[in-house]
Amino acid sequence: MAQTDLKLLGGWFSPFALRVQIALNLKGLDYELIEETLNPKSDLLLQSNPVYNKIPVLLHADKPICESAVIVEYIDETWTNAPSILPSNAYDRANARFWSTYIDDKWFTPMKSLLMAEDDEAKKALFGQMEEALERMEDAFNKASEGKPFFGGDTIGLIDIAFGSFLSWLSVIEEMNGRKVLDVAKNPALAQWAETFAADPAVKGILPETLKLLEFANALKLKWAAEAAKAK
Repeated sequence: MAQTDLKLLGGWFSPFALRVQIALNLKGLDYELIEETLNPKSDLLLQSNPVYNKIPVLLHADKPICESAVIVEYIDETWTNAPSILPSNAYDRANARFWSTYIDDKWFTPMKSLLMAEDDEAKKALFGQMEEALERMEDAFNKASEGKPFFGGDTIGLIDIAFGSFLSWLSVIEEMNGRKVLDVAKNPALAQWAETFAADPAVKGILPETLKLLEFANALKLKWAAEAAKAK
């Protein structure tokens, strides 16, 4: 496939755009990555995703596909060469979708809230939510992997992509708060999984650097604080 047939509107800072990159890499597809700054949003992004005006958007032969979960499944269904991202079994597919949704709800939501949290009690509660989610994910990994390196077995699958896309942001949260969240003593299987995931050829080199992402997070925090002050 020619490189121009696939274009990804993304951003180096976006875990959701990262999910699409990993899926494309897993399938060995050539694509053009178009970095969006979102300040301002490009005409191409606004035209390609007029409903949400958000990244990521995959352009396949100039036809837009929006929302990371939808895009990842589209990639898996369109390019059926191995490795498969979703399981072939209907029950296992449903289970993978369940845990992917759980990650966005119970992991991403408190992690995002921690970026703005100043009160110690609020932080304590948010860290508690993240640690509870990690306990559940540790158990889910042990059951799903069956002793293999990934949630998807021998190769990266949907749950791996959904969870692994947040690893760099997790490092930022840990750095900002001086607190380890993914602890090898408490979550040994996930800690090993994270190392294996980051070293996989489909992932290596595209996870954002922690310090660069930390600078971005601090700027984002100031922006959100200014917007909140204006709204009062």
